[in-house]
Amino acid sequence: MINILSRQPSLVAEIQAAGPFDLGESIRFLHGFAPASREDEEEEPGVLRLAFPVEGSWKHAGAVVRQRAPGGVEVEIHAPAEIAPDALVQVRRILSLDVDGSGFDKLGDPVLRKLQERYPGLRPVLFHSPYEAACWAIIGNRIRIAQAAKVKRRIAEEHGEIVEVDGRRLISFPDPETLLAAEPPSNLLLAKAAQLNAIAAAAADGRLDAEPLRAMPAAQAQAQLQRLPGIGPFSAQLILIRGVGHPDVFPADEPRLHAEMRHAYHLESADISKLEKIAEGWRPYRSWAALLLRSDRERRTGEIRRAGR
Repeated sequence: MINILSRQPSLVAEIQAAGPFDLGESIRFLHGFAPASREDEEEEPGVLRLAFPVEGSWKHAGAVVRQRAPGGVEVEIHAPAEIAPDALVQVRRILSLDVDGSGFDKLGDPVLRKLQERYPGLRPVLFHSPYEAACWAIIGNRIRIAQAAKVKRRIAEEHGEIVEVDGRRLISFPDPETLLAAEPPSNLLLAKAAQLNAIAAAAADGRLDAEPLRAMPAAQAQAQLQRLPGIGPFSAQLILIRGVGHPDVFPADEPRLHAEMRHAYHLESADISKLEKIAEGWRPYRSWAALLLRSDRERRTGEIRRAGR
C-alpha cells in the first residue's frame, strides 16, 4: 500500500558549488538516464524534484532544487524535521555538490576540455543511494535497460511511498525493510529476487552506507561491494561511482567507455593498460571525466536508447 506524505518544507538551504555546476545539465542528463524513469515527467524549467528514502533512518523525503545563481542552488527539503539535515546531505551527494570540483576544468586534457565546453557544469548525477544503485545493478543484469527500468518503476509503484513535493506527487523507491517484506514482481527471476533481498538486508544493516564506503580506498570499497550476492566487478564500480559518489574511480570494466576513449583519443588498438594510463591524467576526477565521455558517446550514437527499445 502506498501512503501519501504531504508536508511543507522543513528546511531550506543554499548550496554553492566549488567549481562549475549547472543544474540544467543535471536535469537534461536525468531525462536520458533510464533508471531515473523521468522521461515522461513534466518538469518546470530549472527545477528538479526528488523523492527518496533517507539513508540511515530510511524514512522518505522530498526535495526541490532550483538554480539561483551560477554554481549555486536553493534546496527545499520536505520531510520530518529530524531527518531533514540528513536528506540535505543526500541531495548534495546526489548532485555531486559535496565534491570540490574547482580543479576539474584545469586538468589540461584537450579531449576533456572540448567535452567540458559541450556540457558546461555537468557533474555526475547519482542514484539516490548506494542501496538503490545496487538494486538497479541486480534488476538490470542481463536484460534490456528499458525492461529493467520498467521493473524498477513497478517495484517503486507497488511498494514505495508517494511523497507530495511542491504540489506534485513523486514516487519514492521502497526502503530496505519494505523491500524485504514485499512480494517480488512476477517477471523477476527468483535468483534476482533473492539477490534483491540480500541487498535490502545489507542496506538495513548499514553495509551500504555511502559515508564509510566513500572513506575507504576505492579498491577496498569495491572488494567489499563484490561480497554482495549478484555484484560483480562492473556492478561494484557502478555502485561506487553512481551510488557512493566516489569522484576518482576509473571504470575498468566498462567496455562502452573504453570504446569511446579509443575513438576520442584516436587510439584504435589501445588496450586497457594504455587507457588506464590516459585516465591517470584525469585524477582526482576520473569518475567525472568518464561520465563526460559516456554522455558524449550516447549523444553521438544513441546506442543505449536503441538497445532499450
